[in-house]
Amino acid sequence: MKLKKIAALAAVAAMVVSMAACGSTNSDADKSTTGSAAEESQNAGKDTLVMATNATFPPYEYVDGEEYKGIDIEISQAIADDLGMKLQVDDMDFDSIIPAITTGKADMSLAGMTVTEDRKKNVNFSDSYATGVQVIIVPEDSDITGPDDLSDKLIGVQQGTTGDIYCSDTPENGGYGEDHVVAYQNGASAVQALKTGKVDAVVIDNEPAKAFVAENEGLKILDTEYITEDYAIAIAKDNTELLDKVNASLAKLKADGTVQSIIDKYIKAE
Repeated sequence: MKLKKIAALAAVAAMVVSMAACGSTNSDADKSTTGSAAEESQNAGKDTLVMATNATFPPYEYVDGEEYKGIDIEISQAIADDLGMKLQVDDMDFDSIIPAITTGKADMSLAGMTVTEDRKKNVNFSDSYATGVQVIIVPEDSDITGPDDLSDKLIGVQQGTTGDIYCSDTPENGGYGEDHVVAYQNGASAVQALKTGKVDAVVIDNEPAKAFVAENEGLKILDTEYITEDYAIAIAKDNTELLDKVNASLAKLKADGTVQSIIDKYIKAE
């Protein structure tokens, strides 16, 4: 994609609703670091910090057996520990995360969520704790070499993510139009659609993209960045006390190296 189109995408990101980089369906049963179901979050006491997430977004959040793991899970646990609280993780569709926060079903969300101006109308965001990059996955024999080649292709995305938002926007705003985009509930479904030829490419965050490509022979990530974005913690607008506490904990965990060590654990240097 030409530089001016990249600039257009960055500009429109400040005008659109949604999270970055994640969206998923619940597994057969909600899991949690405390063994709690989603319904229990509504009755969680003040000593419990309820984190809403989308657990199909490795390495930020994913399910391993009966446990939630990933960067966002460990950062949330570190924040809860610093605040002297018990962490409860509730897994839900990505599109359900902000409503869960605004209605009080969850206290905060770490889900590889990108900060956008429209999301800021509904929730507050903490200081950024990580940077995400949107990339393009294609079959190894694809004739697609970069974003400019997607204008006449069918693009798979994860519903509600910034990849969905950017790609679905009009060509005038740097997108490809809704007719060229198929939204799936999670990244794995989009990648499966790519493998079976239902779409020509998938636009998704770089880290989960690497995991999907490693697990699916015959796919590759193009060596061109689609767009770069900041991830932060979403918190209800009326809960400024928690926002201040989370930002204070986050600053402490950044200063002592905890955040970077968690990221380094899951994302190895190239």
